[in-house]
Amino acid sequence: MYRLYRSCIRSLQMPPKAQAAGKGRGPAKRKLAEEFPPGEVLTDTSKKSWKLGDPIGQGGFGLLYLANENSSKTVGADAPYVIKVEPSDNGPLFSELKFYMRAAKPDLIQSWMTSHKMKYLGVPKYWGSGLHEKGGKRYRFMVMDRFGTDLQKKFEETGRRFPRKLVLQLGLRLLDILEYIHEHEYVHADIKASNLLLSHNNPNQVYLVDYGLAYRYAPEGVLKEYKEDPKRCHDGTIEFTSIDAHKGVSPCRRSDLEILGYCMVQWLCSKLPWEDKLQDPLYVRDSKLQCRDNVSEFMSKCFSSQDKPDELQKFMEEVKTLSYTDKPAYQKLRSILEAGLKSIGTKDDDKLEFSSAVSSNGAGPSSSAKKTSKRKKVVDYKEESDDEVVGSPAKKRKSPKKKGKNPLFLLSHAPVLFSG
Repeated sequence: MYRLYRSCIRSLQMPPKAQAAGKGRGPAKRKLAEEFPPGEVLTDTSKKSWKLGDPIGQGGFGLLYLANENSSKTVGADAPYVIKVEPSDNGPLFSELKFYMRAAKPDLIQSWMTSHKMKYLGVPKYWGSGLHEKGGKRYRFMVMDRFGTDLQKKFEETGRRFPRKLVLQLGLRLLDILEYIHEHEYVHADIKASNLLLSHNNPNQVYLVDYGLAYRYAPEGVLKEYKEDPKRCHDGTIEFTSIDAHKGVSPCRRSDLEILGYCMVQWLCSKLPWEDKLQDPLYVRDSKLQCRDNVSEFMSKCFSSQDKPDELQKFMEEVKTLSYTDKPAYQKLRSILEAGLKSIGTKDDDKLEFSSAVSSNGAGPSSSAKKTSKRKKVVDYKEESDDEVVGSPAKKRKSPKKKGKNPLFLLSHAPVLFSG
C-alpha cells in the first residue's frame, strides 16, 4: 500500500518485493500511472483547484508532483505542496486518507496548537483530495504539505549517532505528536528516523509522516481489546516494532511509546543489540522481552557505564508500567526527558543541531557504528478494514534493502491516499 511520503517515495524508487516464501503473498499487480504535463489542474472534493508542477517521483503505482493553488502562474521549484496521483483502480490510499481527514485537517491541528500553547505540531496537514479524469481514465489524488530531508539520512551522515541533546529534543517533539494523534483515536505504529522529515522551510521543525500502519485504537472512544493474532505477528519495522506487534496484537498507545524508546536508544548509541539478527523475528521479539524485563541490563548492552543516559532508562521503565488500554502520562514522560537535558547542562531551545557523533553521546558497540543493518519491513495490504487500519495485516512484503535517494520533497513517502 502507499503510505505517506516515506512509503510513497520508497515505492516510487523501487518496485515492491514479495515477502519471503511461506509468509504470504505480495501485493497484487497494479496499473502504472501516466504522467500529467505541468499545468494540469485538479479539482478536489471541496471544489478547490490545484495546479501540478514537475513530477518529483515515479514508481509502479503513482506519481508525486510539486503543486500549488491554481493560478495563472507556473508551479515553480519553490512550490509549498505536493500531490500524489495514481489510477483510481489501484486503491491503496483509502485507509490512510481516513486518518488524514479525521485527524489532520489544518483547522483541527491549529485548534490543538492554540489550546496547548504550541509553536508548531509535527503532524502533516491534509489539504484536499479527489478524483480526476483524463483521457477516459480516472485518477485519485491527495494534496499534502511539502517537506525536506528525512532524519535517517541525517543519521547516516553523522556516523549513525545523534547528539544527546538532539535525541531528547526529538523525543519531546514526538511526545507532542503522539499525544495529539492518540487523543484523536489513532496510533502511528511505525516511528523511525526515515519517517521523520524536516520542514521544507524551517530546519528546526520535524514532522512524523507515513501513516501506512496507523490504527484506530479507539473508534468513537471505545478502546479495542487485547487480542493476539498469529497472522499479524511482527508487523511494522522489525528493529523498532513493539512487543505487542510481535505477538500479533493490534497497536495501542504504549506501543508507540515503546517504539519511541527503541528509536531514542538507537539514535544515541548507533545500534540496537538485536540488529544483527533482524531476519529472525522470534529472536528480535525475545530480545525485546528481555529488555522489558530488565531495562538496566539492556541499557548496559547499549552504553558504557559512564555514558548511560539515565533519562532513557527512566523513560522505558515508565512505559513498561502501562497496560494495553492505559492512557500514558505524557507530561511525566516529558519531564523525564527535560530532566535529561538539564543533567547535561542544556535545555530545549527549539534548535535541532545535527553534529558529528562524539564519544560523550554514550557509544554503543563501536565496531558497529558505521555498519548499516539490514532492515526488514512488513507492510500489509488490505482494502477496507473493520479495524480502521491504514495498512492492515492481510498481505505482507519486505521493504527494499537498497536505500533510495530522497527527492526534494516532502512527506517522505506519499500517504496511502485511498484504497479501493
